[in-house]
Amino acid sequence: MTKPILLTAGGTGGHLFPAQSLASELIRRGYDVELATDERADKYGSAFPARDVHIIASETLRGRSPVSIIKTGLSLLRGTLQARSVIRRLQPSVVVGFGGYPTFPPMFAARMTGTPSILHEANGVMGRANRMLAKGVTAIAISSPLKGLDPALARKCVETGNPVRDAVIDAARVPYPDQQADGLFRLLVFGGSQGAKFFSDALPPALKLLSEPQRARLHLVQQCRPEDLERVRAEYQALGIHAELNSFFTDMPSRIAASHLVICRSGASSVSELTAIGRPSILVPLPGALDQDQMVNARGLEAVGGAFVIPQGELSAERLAHEITCLMGTPETLRKAADVARSQGKADAVQRLADLVEQVASGAIILKGDGA
Repeated sequence: MTKPILLTAGGTGGHLFPAQSLASELIRRGYDVELATDERADKYGSAFPARDVHIIASETLRGRSPVSIIKTGLSLLRGTLQARSVIRRLQPSVVVGFGGYPTFPPMFAARMTGTPSILHEANGVMGRANRMLAKGVTAIAISSPLKGLDPALARKCVETGNPVRDAVIDAARVPYPDQQADGLFRLLVFGGSQGAKFFSDALPPALKLLSEPQRARLHLVQQCRPEDLERVRAEYQALGIHAELNSFFTDMPSRIAASHLVICRSGASSVSELTAIGRPSILVPLPGALDQDQMVNARGLEAVGGAFVIPQGELSAERLAHEITCLMGTPETLRKAADVARSQGKADAVQRLADLVEQVASGAIILKGDGA
């Protein structure tokens, strides 16, 4: 009987969606898949095709005070003991981690038990949690080449791309919509909790600066935090803008496909889905991140012409209104950006990552660098 494969991911869409994609592919290949994550996965867990989900204790380091450090350390220790128990019971052939601090306990437990492991780095720069884990893994799957990587870690790297969900693959078959078909301009705005808050505050005053004919053309879909929904809805109603608002869209890939323009953060999963589907975007990287991973992701797509990047500190209502006005008036610019974005997508990423998982699980590939 084939041993199960244990996936581990932080409890956010950016970490869980690539893991979900890999799980679906591995199940198609006949494997049993289980998931180790934190309590935040409840929002997505019903859609995750795992045989079982194991909730593992974890904690992000939120400060440098002794109390914060001790609290984080104890939580990670408890999670590591929980994960070690799960691994000893399941005896997985390989553990695959998708980033975020909740992956630390299972990945460290895999090292403790001598279980082969793969670390997936979705961003253009390796995050802190992944840097701490990288020396102890068998292989590192990367979405794109990482600059400045230690040679011992570089020898472990295999470029697979960032897997996208089956729903994204389906949405990628939808051609870029013709603006002239009904005259509407379909704008999609979304972000994580911080992104949703920022966009809820930034979009209404920017759209207020558009001309009345431009606002009449808008068909807006926007993700908002629950506490902001009614306020933002009232603002759009006052402006005469047709807007569909929700705190979470379960069909986000199809909404991306239906859009002429997307405004969002530039997390790895968002950029991967935009490129797989092929849609132009205004990217507003999350500011203040120590690793600046979202800025790296955004600038990479901007450099080839597939996105327009505006740092949050530069995104005034006037600037955003100007950008939207220009893009609404130049559909050929948007179509070209859509084509370029699509050219950057790696539609076969999940197959390539699943191949690597099978190779490591079978012992057919050993890429351990120095210090592993």
